[in-house]
Amino acid sequence: MNRIAALTIVVSATALVLAGCSGSADPAAAPTTTTSASTSTTTSAAPTPRPALDLSRFGALPAVPQPTTDTVSCAYPAESPAAKEVNPPPTENVDVYGTVNVALTTNQGPIDIVLDRTQAPCTVNSVVGLAQQGYFDGSPCHRLTTSPGLEVLQCGDPSGSGRGGPGYSFANEYPTTAYADDPTQAQNPVVYPRGTLAMANAGPDTNGSQFFLVYADSVLPPQYTVFGTISESGLATLDAIAAGGVTGGSEDGAPANPVIVESATV
Repeated sequence: MNRIAALTIVVSATALVLAGCSGSADPAAAPTTTTSASTSTTTSAAPTPRPALDLSRFGALPAVPQPTTDTVSCAYPAESPAAKEVNPPPTENVDVYGTVNVALTTNQGPIDIVLDRTQAPCTVNSVVGLAQQGYFDGSPCHRLTTSPGLEVLQCGDPSGSGRGGPGYSFANEYPTTAYADDPTQAQNPVVYPRGTLAMANAGPDTNGSQFFLVYADSVLPPQYTVFGTISESGLATLDAIAAGGVTGGSEDGAPANPVIVESATV
């Protein structure tokens, strides 16, 4: 595969994550891909598989910057409407060390995740608060992508529309912040490895509640906050979900086997 073809796939992959991420996303973007997926059954021909993406062309995620303080302050400016009413998390004395275990119970099997405060203290602070308030309980994972270079399951919107958020937003953290001295480098695609847990967004600093679970190495610009990892048993669940494919046989859309987060327990 030549470099132009590889970058074309990366651009397409980026658009898929951007399209259905938060309440501030382009309202026209989220349903477009889903509609395409559902109408792709008008032909009986099997889709032509895309060639594998040469991941060696792309860099790795940067080293995690080490904290200089034990706590940080976070900002969660209000946005409306909320997909499900919750209280925003505390903004002061947010811990930057330690991990948090979260058990996602889904109708397709368990997905245990570990949140890393050092990578993204404000993100973890928010996700923990949402989980403790039952925000994710009963919510669908509305988007599965199976194209080479972007293989993720996206969850975190109780409305299931791909537009819903918690009624507030917050800034990007790692890996974006690792490029503070040279922000232009934060536009160069890197590999988000299998097992990565990251936030979806509609652009810089528009994080809300939607997140994606990487079940195969994926290529994206480092504009999506990484805040944890997925357990091996969780990856097995994701593999089974991905094997079921996307509704209508597309590479992007609702999972053919619907995925519901029944509970998120901290």
